[in-house]
Amino acid sequence: MAHDFTEPHHLPNRRGPEQSHADPYELPRQRRGITPQMHGRYPDYDILEQAGHWDEVTRKVVLDRVDNVPEIRFFSTEEVETLTVFADVVLAQDAEPRIPVLAYVDEKLFEGKRDGYRYFDMPDDDETWRRIARGLDEADFVHLSVEDQVAYCHRFANGKLFGGVWDTLNVSRAWSVAMRYLLQAFYSHPWSWNEIGFGGPAYPRGYSRFGSPHLQSAERETWEGKQAYEADPVEDTQKRGLE
Repeated sequence: MAHDFTEPHHLPNRRGPEQSHADPYELPRQRRGITPQMHGRYPDYDILEQAGHWDEVTRKVVLDRVDNVPEIRFFSTEEVETLTVFADVVLAQDAEPRIPVLAYVDEKLFEGKRDGYRYFDMPDDDETWRRIARGLDEADFVHLSVEDQVAYCHRFANGKLFGGVWDTLNVSRAWSVAMRYLLQAFYSHPWSWNEIGFGGPAYPRGYSRFGSPHLQSAERETWEGKQAYEADPVEDTQKRGLE
């Protein structure tokens, strides 16, 4: 499938490269494959070029994540609008291409899939998500400035949202539930694998260099991505005061 993404454009209530929040714009422009916003540390790496080395079942599962985005069946239209903006803010997806994370969250909830546990003081995950959407709507989250959206998410992450629907939830746990779903959806998508240089499924090929220190560049297989930007993200985050 061919994709044509222009240089990231700036949408209302979305931050651009000139602003101080964490963003990918200092990273190289992606030259092969697709990453969120077409920037990344591995600009010449495309995990989908390795699809021919995967078994048929694995190949279908991975390619479906790109080519067959599930339709929305759980969330209402209003919830989708609110939660999409929320997901974009917390995942720093401020321009196309974006990974459609909410579609995969919706699919998981619609199909009744769970992670095998639930906090004792929390409702079921589907009700937690609906209350999160209501809480965000009560704050008119969609129409806040980007700075205020980021600040609101910081308060959410720290369990410091009060009043309205937030008084019916353990806010810190609600954040944990939301992040678990969003990050699972984001990092199970091949575009994020390109961004972080993840080698994807190694079955049935395997890792031939693992445990072979006598080989040149033994820490990396010949088919794995080569990093082109090496700034330590932890140190960089601390320097920017973005913790």
